Order: sequence, then structure tokens, then C-alpha cells
Amino acid sequence: KTAFEIYQCDWSSDVCSSDLAARALPVGPRPRRGSPPARRHGIDPRPRHPRLHSTFFIKEPKTDAITAWHQDSTYFGLFPYEHVTAWVALSEASIEAGCMEFIPGSHRWGQLTHGKESEPGTINAGARSISTPFDSSTARFAPIKTGQASLHHTLIVHNSPPNGSSDRRIGFGISYIPAHVRHSGSKRMSATLVRGVDRHGNFDLEKDPRQSTEVERVAAHERAYARYRECHAEQMARLAAARSEEHTSELQSH
Repeated sequence: KTAFEIYQCDWSSDVCSSDLAARALPVGPRPRRGSPPARRHGIDPRPRHPRLHSTFFIKEPKTDAITAWHQDSTYFGLFPYEHVTAWVALSEASIEAGCMEFIPGSHRWGQLTHGKESEPGTINAGARSISTPFDSSTARFAPIKTGQASLHHTLIVHNSPPNGSSDRRIGFGISYIPAHVRHSGSKRMSATLVRGVDRHGNFDLEKDPRQSTEVERVAAHERAYARYRECHAEQMARLAAARSEEHTSELQSH
């Protein structure tokens, strides 16, 4: 955690003062100060050992930031729904600190509708949360200690409350997918092959950064992140359009 925070402050001065930061981990040597955070992707032909994406999720102490009820699948545009996220605690994620809360078995509910309206105070991508009515009475908190990790399916319904502790809650989320999973957007995404052989060609494989110069690594990092943001924006626009069509249909039915 200490090493991360030293790196974070050197990375960009505005990150240190942000109390709602959701930052990603650059891979390889440190990029230029102020360069955008990296989104890393990986694929593998064996469903047991794929890797997709990694991001820091940070809640500052004694703040009201939440993660509203959502499904990770909403934001990725990946099919079939087979990616799993490993959430690694770089600081203790206790109930008081705002650990994740899951509804067991909700991954069997399928993709739920997420509203187009923003949810105040949430660090969800696009600030969107589930708008479909559901039963949360069986929800369970999943507190983990520093260095521990939890695993959750892309369709499981989960949230996390505010961090009421005196320490930062820092989580590092690493998502994994098998190589046959594909991205549904209009643009191809790049990916880092974690292990095995890619026989599907659904992503553009990225070069091992250890085999590149620093200039090449920085350029590759910027390209990968820019493409990720393009694809994410497209996915958010598609969700908004789908929700608008659903609302129009509801009005016409009445």
C-alpha cells in the first residue's frame, strides 16, 4: 500500500487530492507524469486462467463515496458472460471501510437493466446502477484483509457502502476472460495474452512490454488506454439508447 501511494502521488498530483478516484495500474515502467492510467487486458484459451482488465478502486476515509448496486457485465460489452474479477485488497476492506456486498446466486438472474440516470455519490462507471426491481434481502458483506482477494462473476449483483474507517480503502480489481469471449463494440480492443495460445483472434495481442523500449511502452500504453475509453464510451451510449427505447415502449404500452 505504501509503495502504491508513493507511486500514486508521483504519478499525478491531482490523484492525491481526489476522494472519488478509480484509477488503473500502468503495466511496465512508470509512464510520463500526468499520462492517463492504463487498462490492461488479457486472454487465454483455458477458461480457468484468463485475464482481462485491472483497475484500482479507491475510497478515501470518512467519505460518502459508494458503489451502487450493479453488474460488471454492464460496462464491458463482452459476450458470453464468462469473465471473473479478482478483487485484491491493498488495505483492509472491512465492513466499516466499505467492503463489497454480494447477493448470492444473482449471477443466475441474467443481465439486468441499469438506469440511464446518474446515481449521486457513486464511483460506478457512468454513475449508473440497477433500475430493475430486485430482492436484496439475502445480500452478504465480503470483508477481506490486506493482501487477501475475493472472486466474483461478471453478472453477480453487488455494491459497496461508504468508507467510514480512518484509512483509505484501496482495491485492485483484475478481471479474467477465456479467449473465446469477444467484445461487441465496433472497434477492436487490444489484449495481453496471459498464458497459453490464442486460437480465436478476438483481440489484438499486445507486445510484451519487457521487449520494448521505454518510448515504445509509453506509446503502447497511451494507445491501449485511448482505445479502452473509446470502447467504454460506445458501451455507455448503447446502454443509454437501449434504456431510452425501453422507456418509449413502456409509454406506448400505456
